[in-house]
Amino acid sequence: MKVSVVICTYAMERYDVFSECVDSVLAQTYDPLEVVIVVDGNEDVFDRVCEDYGGLEDVVLHCNDENQGISYSRTRGAELATGDVVAFIDDDAVAEPDWVEELARVYDETDAIAVGGHAKPDWVTEKPDFFPEEFYWLVGCDERGMGEHMEELRNTYGSNISFRRNVFLNVGGYDENTGRKGDRHIQAHEAPVCIRMANKYGKGVIYNTDAVVNHKLFDYRGDFRWLVFRSFWQGYSKRIMDLLLPEAAGDKNEYLKQLLLEFVPSRVRELVREPSSTKAKQLVTIFVFTAAVGFGYLYGLVQSDDALVREGTENELTTA
Repeated sequence: MKVSVVICTYAMERYDVFSECVDSVLAQTYDPLEVVIVVDGNEDVFDRVCEDYGGLEDVVLHCNDENQGISYSRTRGAELATGDVVAFIDDDAVAEPDWVEELARVYDETDAIAVGGHAKPDWVTEKPDFFPEEFYWLVGCDERGMGEHMEELRNTYGSNISFRRNVFLNVGGYDENTGRKGDRHIQAHEAPVCIRMANKYGKGVIYNTDAVVNHKLFDYRGDFRWLVFRSFWQGYSKRIMDLLLPEAAGDKNEYLKQLLLEFVPSRVRELVREPSSTKAKQLVTIFVFTAAVGFGYLYGLVQSDDALVREGTENELTTA
């Protein structure tokens, strides 16, 4: 079974990080493997990519005519791919050597149509002591309570997800109205394609925690104000996605229930049993981030539904 890994990039200032990602994929233990690199409308970056990776066997290079966004680029990469399975990794993540092997193993051993893995936080700077693992989803990493090993989930995150290529293309690939496009970013990037897949095929994404990528987290992702602001826009994005995809409405609601009824009480008990400033900070942060998400959702509620849907479909939501 051939696996194609699609890597999309667009910014020269991230080139060193991107090249580390590509090199980690080229060093995979799995064979047969194809690497598809899509540069999103930046000719200077594409020239550098061609210089570094052009001519390598089983490496496909493509540059969009203009900046089209991550969703378009990933779908284009899947169209160019020739593998039975197409896997996606963010350009600021580094794959463990057996990442693809672990994804492929699940396809070989089961009738899975999509397999995701563990997006592990890799702090480039020192991890902020206030940042609770329940909110790693804010920075694209697996949060506490994400799921159990080999459990079927609605979706895993974009830095570590794969599909049978024909299934992915049959449901239309990624929704171009979601995902990063320059400074614009509608959240829930994986939700639309996975919901369409579940509706058509009746299956979700198998979560193999042994398939690991290390998602780099830079200084700004540990800035408290940035995280509060991001929490707010995550809530606002959820309101838009609830309108565009009513089927997705209960997903984060279930996690919120787990957060408030299970994780918070357990943290309170731990704090009482073994008091520490770090535990106290993280407990307070959970309430602050949760409130910010709630305010963002409420802000969306007071907007007209037509305006929100128009904003969602025009892909104009920004997250700073």
